[in-house]
Amino acid sequence: MATPLQDGELVAAIDLGSNSFHMVVAQYLLGQLRVVDRLRETVRLGEGLDARGTLSREARARAFDCLSRFGQRIRDIPPHRVRALATNTVRRLAVPQAFLMPAESALGHAIEVVSGREEARLVYLGVAHAQPPAPGKLRLVIDIGGGSTEFIIGSGLDPLERESLQAGSIATTRRFFADGRLDRGRWEDARTEVLAEFQQFAVHFRARGWDDAIGSSGTAKAIGAICAAMGLTKGAITAAALPRVRDALLAARRIDAIDLPGLNDERRPIIAGGLLVMEAAFQALGLERLMTSKAAMREGVLHDMVGRGGADDPRDAAVDAMVQRYGIDREQALRVEATALRLFDQLAGAWLLDHDDRLLLARAARLHELGLTIAHSQYHVHGAYVVEHSDIAGFSRQQQQYLAALVRTQRRKIPKHAFDVLPDRLLRAARHNAALLRLAVLIHRGHEADPIPLLEARAEGEVLELGFQERWLQARPLLRADLEDEPAAMRALGLELRIRTR
Repeated sequence: MATPLQDGELVAAIDLGSNSFHMVVAQYLLGQLRVVDRLRETVRLGEGLDARGTLSREARARAFDCLSRFGQRIRDIPPHRVRALATNTVRRLAVPQAFLMPAESALGHAIEVVSGREEARLVYLGVAHAQPPAPGKLRLVIDIGGGSTEFIIGSGLDPLERESLQAGSIATTRRFFADGRLDRGRWEDARTEVLAEFQQFAVHFRARGWDDAIGSSGTAKAIGAICAAMGLTKGAITAAALPRVRDALLAARRIDAIDLPGLNDERRPIIAGGLLVMEAAFQALGLERLMTSKAAMREGVLHDMVGRGGADDPRDAAVDAMVQRYGIDREQALRVEATALRLFDQLAGAWLLDHDDRLLLARAARLHELGLTIAHSQYHVHGAYVVEHSDIAGFSRQQQQYLAALVRTQRRKIPKHAFDVLPDRLLRAARHNAALLRLAVLIHRGHEADPIPLLEARAEGEVLELGFQERWLQARPLLRADLEDEPAAMRALGLELRIRTR
């Protein structure tokens, strides 16, 4: 979000889940979010995903039809007040852009792909705002989606531990019960496999501990409703109730014959996988009781949008944490950032760059020397890899790829395919920002703290003219030589660079 929300503005969050697509529209009033509309459609995107990472034509059609209806509802909301996030199924696509480009056209807004741990952060944020934890207490949140399950331990509004595993209601049903048959032996074998996957983090989570536990999203709510309808609880999920629910489910012998009280027809085809994951989670974590929440990732996205563009932007905290973790020279990073933004502010109008582009450039500048912690040789390559593949709170996959492209192209030869992973809507701005970061890094190669007396930038189309004070530049022969070589490198970014002095 480019600027802080103003009173009365509308915001929208869209969650492209593996089972359902959700949209929440809210109005920002007196510092609070008031929900004015909700839309939900069962799309079953995950059912259309094959082992090669390809979506079926039917799943794509369901998704595009749903997104076009969502798009009609938010047609009048400005793009910077809308966030649409895709999760597990889109993460697993072999060629995500083949789905995302027509999906964005149908919705009329950009769609971000988020990592499992970023999804976990947003889930926790949504639940914590809806049901605030007691001060000083730790809370466990479990979100069983269609394609993955997120586990979070947090305090207050802050997630402290985040994990995401490839085990959701759709994925697990397809994995173990694809032929529709249910029997106890198959169930026990399947639970053992899922339990083994959960063990990789369960010991650490149990050592950290928690004071209460909450389940969010459709699977938890469905199982809670079944427990209540069977008279086992008043809506909570308990270790004592789960075996009773499981036995009733297995008695059906086939998925299409399941007839559990409180279970709707829409949830029936995938409840077996969801219940299996829930039972394994209870066993792995030693849970006795799990309350349920109506909030989920989409509510977390709305609250995250409130913080963006202001002092509470989680992306700034995440970047600062990386600066500290990797021992980046903070003073040099700030020098490069200041010069890059000095150039940006002179060229933003000519190149139609916006506030979000400015933020991404600033964050890339702060991280540009990250790779030095690995090796000086090819440090820009090392840094780009870490930036792209780390879990950085607040950033979508495309935003991390954008940052990584800028870090990768800050020096030396620019690879032909440096920007290929970015969606077309980000390409032009990314190439322009890459040029600005290159120039800032080059200008500060000597790590000088002295101010630059003159730095003028102007552009006409793809022609970039950079002006320096002649006396200042003459006193820096290394910089002058680097600037003489830079026009050749800039051609790889589609730019013609001209240097002048006065």
